[in-house]
Amino acid sequence: MFSGSIPALATPFRDGSFDEAAFRKLVDWQIDNGSAALVPCGTTGEASTLSNAEHHRVIEVCIEQAAGRVPVIAGCGSNDTRNALLHMNFSKKAGAAAGLCVAPYYNRPSQAGLIAHFSFLAENSDLPIVLYNVPGRTVTDLEDETVVALVNKYPDRIVAIKDASGDLSRVADHRMGIGRDFCQLSGNDELWLPHNAAGGRGAISVTANVAPALCAEFQQAINNNELKRARELNDRLFPLHYAMFADASPAPVKYALSRVHDWFSPSVRLPLIECSEAAKKAVDDALSHAGLI
Repeated sequence: MFSGSIPALATPFRDGSFDEAAFRKLVDWQIDNGSAALVPCGTTGEASTLSNAEHHRVIEVCIEQAAGRVPVIAGCGSNDTRNALLHMNFSKKAGAAAGLCVAPYYNRPSQAGLIAHFSFLAENSDLPIVLYNVPGRTVTDLEDETVVALVNKYPDRIVAIKDASGDLSRVADHRMGIGRDFCQLSGNDELWLPHNAAGGRGAISVTANVAPALCAEFQQAINNNELKRARELNDRLFPLHYAMFADASPAPVKYALSRVHDWFSPSVRLPLIECSEAAKKAVDDALSHAGLI
């Protein structure tokens, strides 16, 4: 259902509030530079510090500004199943193509609890679901058997996975258990190339926030089986992938965006703070290496 370079959009703040004008510019810039879809209100979008009203406004603005040019995968995850459903129902009404639903964090549900959580969402909303597995943040791991069971139970409702587990063997495990047509997207930029070589179809990316054209070209090279070109672009992007996590994310990517665009503020919300001087240097060096500044 989805493929290509898909940025997990940073949410710009100015004077402590959502900077709608900057976000609209970001959406246009992303589409103009080849991004295949957009993800508002993911981890990079600081969804955990947005009120529900802000969360829904960010999604609404993204869909409005995209205006059907690319699909919008709205961040709908929550560790409260009912609140996740609230986000999904709003996103469906607003015109989202799917909801990105992270494994519930902090609660640490069992695999049976994860099946119950995602089953409830699939049975109570007709918005397609993109599973999001990022055990480094949630602690809870969506194990292969759980993913296979969920997708086979709801094949028309659970349409893709963003896998940030760091385990590349899962691509083959999912292909064997679900089928080759199941949409698998990398959630780790540094593993984008091998993930796609194993059967993935793109990435929901942090780096694509600041390097959308390069990331889109990189994915196109993969699609065209141009391995030499893909490697060259990967080499240009690779330091940036790591620099985006040189401090607590998304502070580095917001700083990077502020270096590329004077209309994007590096502000983050507490408990995050702007990235350190060492992280800023890492970002500057990576942006220079990629030819972006």
